[in-house]
Amino acid sequence: MTISDARPTTGLWSDPALPAPVRARALLAAMTPAEKVAQLGSTWPDHDGGGDVAPMQETFRGADRFEEAVTGGLGQLTRVFGTAPVDPEDGRRRLAELQERVVAANRFAVPALAHEECLTGFFTWRATVYPTPLAWAATWHPDLVGRMARAIGADMAAVGVHQGLAPVLDVVRDYRWGRVEETLGEDPYLVSELGLSYVQGLQSSGVVATLKHFAGYSASRAARNHAPAVLGPRELADVVLVPFEKAVVTGRVRSVMNAYNDIDGVPCGADESLLTGLLRDTWGFEGTVVSDYWAVAFLASLHHVADDVRDAARLALRAGIDVELPHTSGYGPALLDDGVPTALLDRAVLRVLTQKAELGLLDPDWKPGRYTAPADLDSPDNRALARELAEQSVVLLDNPHGTLPLTGVRTVAVIGPAADDARCLFGCYSFPNHVLPHHPGTPLGVEAPTVLDAVRREFPEAVVRHEAGCSFTGDDRTGIRAAVEAAEAADLTVLVVGDRSGMFGEGTSGEGCDVGTLTLPGAQEALVEAVLAAARRSVLVTVSGRPYAIGRHCAAADAAVQAFFPGEEGAAAITGVLSGRVNPSGRLPVQIPGDSAGQPGTYLAPPLALKSDGVSNIDPTPAHPFGHGLSYTTFAVAGVHADAQSLAADGAVTVRATVTNTGSRAGVFVPQLYLTDPVASVTRPVRQLIGFTRVELAAGESRAVEFDVHADMTSFTGRDLRRRVEPGAIVLTVAESAGDPGRSVRLDLTGAPRLVDHTRTMTTPVRVLP
Repeated sequence: MTISDARPTTGLWSDPALPAPVRARALLAAMTPAEKVAQLGSTWPDHDGGGDVAPMQETFRGADRFEEAVTGGLGQLTRVFGTAPVDPEDGRRRLAELQERVVAANRFAVPALAHEECLTGFFTWRATVYPTPLAWAATWHPDLVGRMARAIGADMAAVGVHQGLAPVLDVVRDYRWGRVEETLGEDPYLVSELGLSYVQGLQSSGVVATLKHFAGYSASRAARNHAPAVLGPRELADVVLVPFEKAVVTGRVRSVMNAYNDIDGVPCGADESLLTGLLRDTWGFEGTVVSDYWAVAFLASLHHVADDVRDAARLALRAGIDVELPHTSGYGPALLDDGVPTALLDRAVLRVLTQKAELGLLDPDWKPGRYTAPADLDSPDNRALARELAEQSVVLLDNPHGTLPLTGVRTVAVIGPAADDARCLFGCYSFPNHVLPHHPGTPLGVEAPTVLDAVRREFPEAVVRHEAGCSFTGDDRTGIRAAVEAAEAADLTVLVVGDRSGMFGEGTSGEGCDVGTLTLPGAQEALVEAVLAAARRSVLVTVSGRPYAIGRHCAAADAAVQAFFPGEEGAAAITGVLSGRVNPSGRLPVQIPGDSAGQPGTYLAPPLALKSDGVSNIDPTPAHPFGHGLSYTTFAVAGVHADAQSLAADGAVTVRATVTNTGSRAGVFVPQLYLTDPVASVTRPVRQLIGFTRVELAAGESRAVEFDVHADMTSFTGRDLRRRVEPGAIVLTVAESAGDPGRSVRLDLTGAPRLVDHTRTMTTPVRVLP
């Protein structure tokens, strides 16, 4: 049967003039219990469970065939574009054909909602591969991230995709975790601002954004994927939950995905206090909660809090999961049992139908073939945006001798396993690294020059020799001798090391690719030591998904650059920084850990978590602090002052600073505002980011920057587990990084303690004056 053969039952739900909730309630009332349950399930067409494209895929066995899965209706279609290489137009036709079958299989002609991954761009073959989120974070540029998200959303919407499974708002707590590359860094304020921009950008294009992973996923014990989260209630509230809260309350995000982990013994997928009590009853979330892939079944198979998948489905529904992904495993007949209250079932179905009404899927003129695939999912505009992101994300770590930018380069040795491998530029949730390994011989689908290619283009007059030296894994060092010889013979050595991202142990970074230490993977430590000792002049380039303990290598090199998987335009961005064509403006969203620093450990810590002589022999001081990044010009901060000497507990104050480009070329300065609370009722971070911006300055130019700081920005979770603004002295510092002394102003926060909630001020507005 085709859509033209169907004679759908119609009613108030078909009237676009009515509000979406009214239409959804009318359709809900007309449905049988089985039709309701069908709206909570999903199916993954054309996927046979082969290849590690999602965790624990053996759960896929036993999934219903497509015709069985869509009988009576369907909630979501999983990754029609993101499962195997498919041309955009073929994918559009395939999705339209599947939707026709969904519509024809239910008496209301309700289509499914189609979702795809979109963490580094539209997750499909021949679509732009943008930098990974940790690279977005290194730009410290929310507006640019929002522009990227709008472009991604526009491409997805054009082919009929309704929901994107991004952004990841997990705040980094341990650099050893494999999914650090997917995050926006280790500070909740930075993550919040960038995540909010992504949500608003994607949803402005008509695509539902999905917050991942709610909550605590990045705080897993020993940084092991899926492991229990090690969290106290204050860390949960003041670090982990903050980005989600802002995206829900301010961004009005339309979907949330549960985390796989448990917190204090309660799996997030079965936690009613988290998914309903906090998310909906407190924050006012009105969208849908979708399960992470197979998370419902995992309540039984991995967490052992349910007898079987049917029992797990009942637990998940009660907790607040509305839709099971990626295919229906538990959300089937189990939800028709007498033990499932009708009110719980109707609650979830109403949310799904409301979202479908909002997306136009209940409109009588909706047709599966209404979409037309863009001629080019890797358009010049997309590539220009990817280039801008990549260039702004590259961080200059060290340049003590002014080695960079390079001039007069005659012979170059380009060495390292990451030098001539385009996949080293991509994250694990890029289509080339996630799917193409299961399709040998298939080209990348996008043009992605390697760093070696880019060096040759950037320095066309130079004689370039390449040696890999070693691989990313294993301890084979036989190639190091040739690498050393190349370094000895060259005027300049560009040593490119780091990660190749993959899935579940198939990479050195990525989902399921956790590590025990922060030394460079494989034999790269030996390679770096040997090559830097032999090189006449050297630049260390680390292209990775996490920060590694490379401090001593940076000190041994003449200059050091960090790039976090910068995408298809990333190699040119890196070499542009080397040549000076690009003046670096990236800032670290995570610390570069010291050689002996223990883990977990980030900059956001109270005094005893930092260096404490006489208390511990382990020094957690980073090699490079959070927020660090150099330029080819120099900057100065002066005249820091507040417009008042005190701040009322419900008031605001403006902190003003003058920033000056004291160098000889134009550049971008990133002033960062940090809060210090010297004495409080609970231990507080020594420094906490509460504001930042990017300031473009010509050589010799000065501009005033104003931060409007509300007292709410000083709030924290007290001993009674309620968020409070507490009177006392506070220090506000404008600095270049968390490790920079900066320029400070001390204020008295006055008045009685004041309780605040999710309606508090969560952003510090910043103005850059002429």
